[in-house]
Amino acid sequence: MKITLCQPPVLKKLFAGIALSAFISIPSFAEETKDGSVKEGSATESSEKTLPLDELRLFTEVFQRIKSAYVEPVDDATLLEDALRGMIAGLDPHSAYLEPKEFENLQAHTSGEFGGLGIEVGMEDGFVRVITPIDDTPAQRAGVKAGDLISKLDDKPVQGMDLGEAVELMRGKPGSKILLTIVREGEEKPLEIEVERDVIQVASVKSRMLDDGFAYVRVSQFQVDSGKEVNKHIKRLMKKDELKGLVLDLRNNPGGVLQAAVDISDSFLNEGLIVYTKGRMPETEQRFSATSTTLVPELPLVVLINGGSASASEIVAGALQDQGRAVIMGQDSFGKGSVQTVLPLTKERALKLTTARYYTPKGRSIQAQGIKPDIIVDDAEITLRSDGPEYLKESDLSGHLDNGKKKVSKKGRVSNLAVRDYQLYEALNLLKAIVIVQK
Repeated sequence: MKITLCQPPVLKKLFAGIALSAFISIPSFAEETKDGSVKEGSATESSEKTLPLDELRLFTEVFQRIKSAYVEPVDDATLLEDALRGMIAGLDPHSAYLEPKEFENLQAHTSGEFGGLGIEVGMEDGFVRVITPIDDTPAQRAGVKAGDLISKLDDKPVQGMDLGEAVELMRGKPGSKILLTIVREGEEKPLEIEVERDVIQVASVKSRMLDDGFAYVRVSQFQVDSGKEVNKHIKRLMKKDELKGLVLDLRNNPGGVLQAAVDISDSFLNEGLIVYTKGRMPETEQRFSATSTTLVPELPLVVLINGGSASASEIVAGALQDQGRAVIMGQDSFGKGSVQTVLPLTKERALKLTTARYYTPKGRSIQAQGIKPDIIVDDAEITLRSDGPEYLKESDLSGHLDNGKKKVSKKGRVSNLAVRDYQLYEALNLLKAIVIVQK
């Protein structure tokens, strides 16, 4: 049975254009025998024993009152579907009733191609909050930032809408444009940012060399092939240079496919537990362990996380932290430690239900807690001083002796990194320190 776990880090978090949710496919709640009977202790039998007759009568009465007294006629099917949505919405932020289009969007997300603006959003105080713009998407290029509050979509205020309605407005034909009115912390007036819709094709893994021997791998979300992609990138980097250390960047990564998280962890671990899940039903209990065929089991490793790192990102960070394999740096992660199961209801509809929690190798449930970094580094902006003193060095003296080696300066590359990405700059410094101590 195929298992996937797409973990969003916010209440009913959605990509603009798709529902971003987690799911593990399992057969059903009740386990039936060959003769059709239900085994002892099943969810079905338990519910029958405690059937709340008074509440069912109340439900029927409300249903009839709406049918007879509401200002406009409402058909039975609409009322029942609304009741289903309300029943599921009352459980937790990640359980949901999936209509055909929503399920289709969910599958598009895990494959890495979908339509929209390229932002991950959630509702907060009646506004749409941007959790993170996805790398290399129209929203990021237009200047949308994590933490932005969207108050209007074109000329329509978002207050009063539910998240699904807002997302539907953000969808559209590739090439069409939408005007986002944004309230941003630190700005006195709302900003207006125009974003051109596009088909979002997310490259989930990117890499580059930060300095001689020190590599950088960025995973923006966990897609089906992300584990294989990480291995390809590491092999490519190893061909360019002898690797001394690597930074794995999981910041603003909302999660994705569980197996990809396991595969990426396995790239750095050659033994031990990676993650396990526990729920009320036997089918929800899963254990995933590292294999001995590990790409870089001893390469010094720093993992960057922040408040936008959730679910599958937390699985990787938690596994590497518990195994003592990496130094975790950055800010506390989101704390999405639950597993959702997609249960088919009909050919066109499904129920996405929270059925388990996942745990790190040492048994930590990070639900509503998150992964705490070993070293906290806040996201900061720094300015390099240009008015500092200029020291006279031996090489500046007239007639100085040469040391017989070619002078090489790497000051510019590292200094620019400090200005562009302070957390990454600190991660690189830590990696260099680890290598120095190991030598």
